[in-house]
Amino acid sequence: QVQLVESGGGLVQAGGSLRLSCAASGSTFSSNAMSWSRQAPGKQRELVASITTGGNTNYGDSVKGRFTISRDNAKNTLYLQMNNLKPEDTAVYYCNMIASSPWRKYWGQGIQVTVSS
Repeated sequence: QVQLVESGGGLVQAGGSLRLSCAASGSTFSSNAMSWSRQAPGKQRELVASITTGGNTNYGDSVKGRFTISRDNAKNTLYLQMNNLKPEDTAVYYCNMIASSPWRKYWGQGIQVTVSS
């Protein structure tokens, strides 16, 4: 079965950077679109960024210009480089794999990112 394991979260001061990683197994990584989602306390889950099998990317408005999603198909790993972090980026971040046939969205266990002001 698909397993997604996030790493790289933690506590950082506002203006700092973190790099999240997601190690994927159980499916052909290169054949699936991937994304990062997040959920802050008391808020709805939101899409942060996505990347297609061809490397096309899309970002939520709140992170454009600060976050970069990338993938290394040789390592079956997804990344999220987060720069100029803000307190409002504090959330649990989830790695997603989007399978297309049949359609299904897989979730990692999540990792905490806390940005102090």
